[in-house]
Formats: sequence, structure tokens, C-alpha cells
Amino acid sequence: MSAFPPLDQLNASQREAVLHTEGPLLILAGAGSGKTRVITAKIAYLIRELGVDPRSILAVTFTNKAAGEMRERAGAMAPDAADVMIRTFHSFGAWLLRRNAEVAGLDRGFSIYDDDDTVSLLRTIYPDENRGTLSRQARLISRAKDYCLRPEDDLNVISADPELGEIYRRYQGRLTEIGNVDFGDLIARPVELLRSDEAVRRRTRQRFRYILVDEYQDSNVAQYELLKQLVDAKSYLCVVGDDDQSIYRFRGAEVRNILTFGESFPGTSVVRLEQNYRSTGPILQVASAVVSNNTSRLGKTLWTNREGGAKPVVALLSDQDDEVEYCRRLIQAAPPTVETAILYRTNAQSRLFESAFLRAGIPYRIVGTVRFYEREEIKDALALLKLAANARDEVSFRRVVNKPARGIGATSLGRIMERAAECDGDLLAASTAACPALSKRARGSLRLFVELMTSGVASLDGVQLSSFVEHLTKGSGLWEYHAPGGHHHDEIIARAKVENLEELVNAASLYPGTREGLVELLEMIELDRSREQDQDLTAKVTLITMHNTKGLEFDRVIVTGLEEGLFPRGGDEAPDEIEEERRLFYVAVTRARDELYFTSCGYRRFHGRMTDFVPSRFLGEIPHEMVEFDGEDSTTHQRPQTDSHRVDNLFPAGTAVYHDDYGSGVVSRSWHTGDEQVVQVQFESGRVARFLPKYVALEKIEHDT
Repeated sequence: MSAFPPLDQLNASQREAVLHTEGPLLILAGAGSGKTRVITAKIAYLIRELGVDPRSILAVTFTNKAAGEMRERAGAMAPDAADVMIRTFHSFGAWLLRRNAEVAGLDRGFSIYDDDDTVSLLRTIYPDENRGTLSRQARLISRAKDYCLRPEDDLNVISADPELGEIYRRYQGRLTEIGNVDFGDLIARPVELLRSDEAVRRRTRQRFRYILVDEYQDSNVAQYELLKQLVDAKSYLCVVGDDDQSIYRFRGAEVRNILTFGESFPGTSVVRLEQNYRSTGPILQVASAVVSNNTSRLGKTLWTNREGGAKPVVALLSDQDDEVEYCRRLIQAAPPTVETAILYRTNAQSRLFESAFLRAGIPYRIVGTVRFYEREEIKDALALLKLAANARDEVSFRRVVNKPARGIGATSLGRIMERAAECDGDLLAASTAACPALSKRARGSLRLFVELMTSGVASLDGVQLSSFVEHLTKGSGLWEYHAPGGHHHDEIIARAKVENLEELVNAASLYPGTREGLVELLEMIELDRSREQDQDLTAKVTLITMHNTKGLEFDRVIVTGLEEGLFPRGGDEAPDEIEEERRLFYVAVTRARDELYFTSCGYRRFHGRMTDFVPSRFLGEIPHEMVEFDGEDSTTHQRPQTDSHRVDNLFPAGTAVYHDDYGSGVVSRSWHTGDEQVVQVQFESGRVARFLPKYVALEKIEHDT
């Protein structure tokens, strides 16, 4: 066991935080400022130096991993810390309910329902509703509990749906009858219990005299209310958090909890941990310059004793292919000991990096998700495409013929397979042949499925491949199945699945709209997947979303996709949403130890169209003297050079064109990226869009006279 760290090993602010014992305390802990060391040292100090009974200390955090780390580090400094209650908020709520089960109207052995259980219970109440509708209602009920709202309360803050209160009431009534709780109840019901039962409230407050909360910026309204019930005038409350790192609003986190902590708990002292032990000075300057534009923050400025450090680099690039190539060159030029993280806003952005790194032999790992082509929705879509390319593909047929459910069960599948031999293995033809022997529902839905596949394949040479992929995934119902309101209860995850499907459509836009083009696309994907199996596990590159980087650090960080509409998501976002995006930028920047790069593209490819982008406002908030500029397009960003002298310049500036979606327009600019011509068209509607004529049905027309 290591000795309790002497106070002179802590910096002045850390020491002040550890020694504080009177009145509420808010520790504003900046990124990389040693907050875990402070909170665990505080637990050890209370026990070893002040003689506090460890059983009277409650420390809560948000993940089991964080709780385990806190338990281990505190125990290393004070063996008696093993008796401290260190739990997640929800684990503590479950403990409190089981300890007071009879008073709470529960059996001590109650079960905890997860999100899928909630949807299943709602289905027993509303058997005729589809799963998508029930999933949305389950999500709203969960959010209501995050706000400590009951069915009879005003739920307009959650949803304007006038039926929500009744649905919530019936659901909660059934849950109570069964005698179980759901995840939201693990906070909401302890709050109700402590509010309503004075004996339980008094006993709990007497037990826990010292309450410490980690990552307080991630707390929701219900967790705040729980704290209010746990403390009284004799309690010692200490919360640790960083208002600049509150990035989980979509999960219910309420940044106002930390911003108004002093108002909620009068007499609060504030200690700022501003010395950063992770990053170089130039990196911290950029982080502070951008986040200081937020108005809803308590304010602090990170600094470091580390000397030197290169300026962060802003690379203004032409498109996402250049972005990937830029990252590849940086990685391959670096010493093998340098660990690089490539950060992006959405998981769908990983595809191009994965493909490029596999081909270049660069080992990488993905954090927080599976590899692009192994994601459920992508494997579903690929099964459709494989079946379109080869109607004898039984594995692909079985995966998608009844997904989403069409009433085609094992019996129907067996009858289809029986007819396959007489159809030379063609499973679409076998399906048609087997239809008369199937149930009415199976027969009708199977015929629609076969018609979709056969007509789609027949029309392949007349449409661009990206449109073909989109047509199949939407026509089959897979797109809706994976979209918000589909089978998945979590709207955030469902939205990510749609983004992944859109990225697959985007990938298809690089291939000709022919059967050969389809086969070429599938071959490229299979080659990439085979390379994945040969990956070296000692990867020096990490692909990760910005949200998943919380708590991590890397030698070098490359923040990609810094364009308006991608990061931040869009200009129509509310000010508080933009502030959260800015906090996410701050989190991304402060993951870097030694090197920091930003990439921004002039345009990106969507469904075969080249769409203009402007650099993210966050780049504009960095003083120019703090960064260096790099990239082939760094001086002409947003202004690709025209080229009207190439032999294959089929759409020079001034050409009148027609597009099925946008109508009539005129080519305003024309240039090449690699071997591909790119044109920008100004449409009569006022819309401006970019296209790859090689893959898009862009028709030349005569100018109006």
C-alpha cells in the first residue's frame, strides 16, 4: 500500500480542494487537471486525517468503470476506504429502494426493466400499436422520469403529445402492479421516497454525512433532486465537474445543475483546478479561445508548466478524399511510437478512413462502435445488394427476406427452398413459384419483395448506383426499420444507423450505375473486410467520435469534418445547442497531449452530389496567430479552380443543364478532382449544388431564348 500523498505533492488549488471541509464545495476541474486524484485524495484525507467513519461517506459517479477506479485509488491511500459507499447514481438508487422496499411498496427482489422491457410492457397495454410508436412513447416516459415528472404533472417540457400523460399513467400503473421498476425509477422513486417519508429521509441523512459527486456536469434534473433530498444543514457536499465539458444533453444531462450549484446550495465555495498536466500551451490556448465564446459558463482558464509545443494546424482541404489522404500522410510520416486519434462528429464518417487505412496497411482500432461494414444496418443493406447481384445467394436471402418482418417464417422459407432446385437456385424465382402455397400475408409481402428486387435490377443501367442502393434499402423497408421510430428504442442510435446507410449510398456514388458497377462496389467492400481480419492489434491509430473521447488522451489528435452543417450540425440550432457543440469542440481539443490538427473540406459528396461547405464557425473563433495553416487548398478554400481546357470537360461553365430533383440550371464552375470532373450548378430555384457528372443523370439542354 502506498502512503497517503503528502499535501506538498498537490498544487495549491488541489490542496485547497482536499482540505476544504466546511459548507458546500464546487470543484471546477478543467480538462487534465487531476480531478480523480483530488477526489480520491479527499476521501483518504477525510478517513485518515480527520477520522471520519468511512461508512458515512457516499461517493457517486456515472459509470461502473469510474466507480471502480475511484474505489481502487482511494483504497490504495486508505484501506478503510473499502467501507465507503462508492456507486453510480443508479446503483445507489437501487440500493436505497431495496433497503426500504416495504416502505416504497416493493418486494426486495424486484427486477429492473431495461428499455426493451419497457417497450414490451407498453405492448401488453397497447397491443395494436406498432413498435416504433411504442419506442417513442417509452423514450418520452424515460425522459419524464429524468425530470422527476409524474403522469399527472405538466409534461409539455417533454412533449406536446396530449396522450402522453394517459399512456404514462397506464404504463406506470401496470409496472406498479407487477412490482418492478424501470431504469428511470432508480432515481425518480428514491426522490419520491425521501420526499414523502420523513423517517427514511432522516435515517439516510444520518447515515451519509459526507457526499461527494464526480462528473457533476453530467447530472440530470432527477439526480439533482436526489442530492437535494440527501443533504441537510449538517451534511458536507462536494461536487466535482467541468461546465465546459457538459456534452451529454441528448442523454438528459442538464448543464444548469453545475452553473447554478451556488444558488441551489447557499454558502458554496468554488475551487478552480486550472493547471493542466496533459497538453502543451498552444493547444490549451486554442481550447480556451473557443470555449470562452460560450455565455453559459462559470469561467476558468487552463494553463500548463510544459514548455514549448507546436502550434495547432488548420488544414483547409478540397474534399473528404483529400482529408483522408492528408491524415494518412501525417500518420505514415510520424514515428511509430506516436499514438494518433482521428476524431469525427458521427460514426458514419469512419468509413473512408477505414478503407484508406486498410489499403495502406495502417493498423487502427475503432472505439465506441463496430467497424463500418460490420454494423447491423450496413450488413442488412449489403445483403440486399448481394442478392441483387446474385439471386442464388442463400445467406443474403435469408437475412433480408423477412427483415423487417413480412410474415415469412421457417415454414415459408422451407417451401421457398424446396422450389429453389427447379429454379436453378434462383431464390427470387423460387419465391414466386412457392407463393401459392404460402399464407395470404406471406404471399402478398413476398411478391412485393420479389418485385422490388427484380424491377430494381432491371432498371439498374438506367439509374446511378447510389440511387439504386437508396431505392432498395427504402423500398425493402430496411431504411424505415433502422430509422428513428423504427424497431430501435433509442433515437440517437437510430439516427446514427440512418447516417451509416446514407454513407453507404455515398460510397456507391463512386461506381457506375451498372451491374458491373454493383459487383465492383461489393468487391471493394469484401476486400476491405478481408483486410480487417489481418489487422495488427497493436494499432497506433484510433478512430473515435468526439463524444467517446471523454476521459481519454492521445499524443496527437486530428479533429476532422470542421464544416458548418457537420460540426456544428447546422445554423438553425438554438443558442444552447451551439454552446453544447462548442463544449464538444473543447473536449476534442483537450484530448491532445503534443500535436493538434483540424481539417475542413470545401465540399463533400452526398448521394453523388458535390455539396458546398464553409469552415466551421469554431475555426473562425481561433485567433489566426494561434494556429498554422496547411493543405493544398489552404489559400483557395471554397474556390476550386476552374479547368475548361481538358478533353473530358463535358460540362464547361455556362452549359445549360437539367436535373430530375432540382430542375433547370446553368453550370457556374467546372473543375477536376483526380480523374473526376466536378461541376457546380446554379439552379433557377436559387439552389446551388455540386455534382460528379460521371455518376449523376445531368442532362444538357438548350438555353432559353
